[in-house]
Amino acid sequence: MVVVEEADSGSEVAAQVTPGRVLLISAGASHSVVLLTGNVICSWGRGEDGQLGHGDAEDRLFPTQLNALDGYEVVSVVCGADHSIAYSDSRLEIYSWGWGDFGRLGHGNSSDLFTPQPIKALQGLRIKQIACGDSHCLAVTMEGEVQSWGRNQNGQLGLGHSEDSLLPQKIEAFQGLSIKMVAAGAEHTAAITDDGELFGWGWGRYGNLGLGDRNDRLIPEKVSCVNGEKMVLVACGWRHTISVSASGGLYTYGWSKYGQLGHGDFEDHLVPHKLEALSDSFISQISGGWRHTMALTSDGKLYGWGWNKFGQVGAGDNADHCAPVHIKFPNDQKVINVSCGWRHTLAISDQQNLFSWGRGTNGQLGHGESVDLNVPKIVEVLSVDGFSGQHIRSSNIDPSSGKSWVSPSERYALVPHEVAQGNSAVSGNGDPNDASVPQNDVKRMRV
Repeated sequence: MVVVEEADSGSEVAAQVTPGRVLLISAGASHSVVLLTGNVICSWGRGEDGQLGHGDAEDRLFPTQLNALDGYEVVSVVCGADHSIAYSDSRLEIYSWGWGDFGRLGHGNSSDLFTPQPIKALQGLRIKQIACGDSHCLAVTMEGEVQSWGRNQNGQLGLGHSEDSLLPQKIEAFQGLSIKMVAAGAEHTAAITDDGELFGWGWGRYGNLGLGDRNDRLIPEKVSCVNGEKMVLVACGWRHTISVSASGGLYTYGWSKYGQLGHGDFEDHLVPHKLEALSDSFISQISGGWRHTMALTSDGKLYGWGWNKFGQVGAGDNADHCAPVHIKFPNDQKVINVSCGWRHTLAISDQQNLFSWGRGTNGQLGHGESVDLNVPKIVEVLSVDGFSGQHIRSSNIDPSSGKSWVSPSERYALVPHEVAQGNSAVSGNGDPNDASVPQNDVKRMRV
């Protein structure tokens, strides 16, 4: 429960947390969003493109309540790279906000939104799950149908062509199949059916579709090389894919330059490859970051591996790890939920504590500072074990009284040591494929 206190002045007020339990977490490129008991949403981190939903473009260093959705009974929140999505079950509405280029917000245009707005094309649908990639989104209905929208230059929408879609469209290729869940990467997508079949489509240069080659696919194609096991979970990193079988086995495939597949080497895999290092564990949850991976076991142990320049693996160092590392938490707390952002990670413990680590330059860790951390640190204001009397900031924006949208901005920034060239960015290590992004997406390439 969050009780709002009276403010002296300004657009934000302080609210006393008595502490609400964190139910859901989601990490974007440089921002974080959580859902608390009482249907309260908090967001923090980078806000340049409106992805925090507070009505402005300011960064937030602490968790801030998103007032615009108060009372909307939101049951799900998901981060894309620089946009966010929430779903209200009682209202049967999906809301989106943030960076709007390529139609990733689903409103029929490419405008940025600084406060949540309903996606009218999806109004009335009963939604089972939502997934956001870098520039595209998907929603699975309770009937097992899939709607997709946004960037589609490599066919990641699964619509049979490579034209962007400013509005949600049904993936007709799944006719006759019931989809259980979907996952979205930078430019590729994966799905699992209720029968445990695994599909991949979109950009496949690193084998991240699991189809045995490096070709793109414009429509979903079934992945056959999974040892006959049925799949129950799937997640996408930027250019790699993770899946879990009904027996709790973990499979990874795709790009592995930073060890993000976890097989003890840096070799790409074009088909799902079982992660033997965790073969004695039953995997209950997975999450893929830009170049790192997290896996949670049924007994509450968290493992991480891959790119670790900013400490996002959480192992206490900044070295890349090509095999799973057990991540330690204070008092041996067990983990019940994990989410990877591009360069940071969030986790919830069984003692109702929220932890964050990794890149913190925009305040996405929620600790009130802009520093990186290579071990999990408790987000005090959203944790039972936080200091008593902690206050959470609360945006006080009336969406009807101000401008909620702007046309696509020209705020572009290159990663240091990277130079945009045509449709790619060449990194300082000389690998033109290391940070390849579509033209006009260069502003997304930040460290």
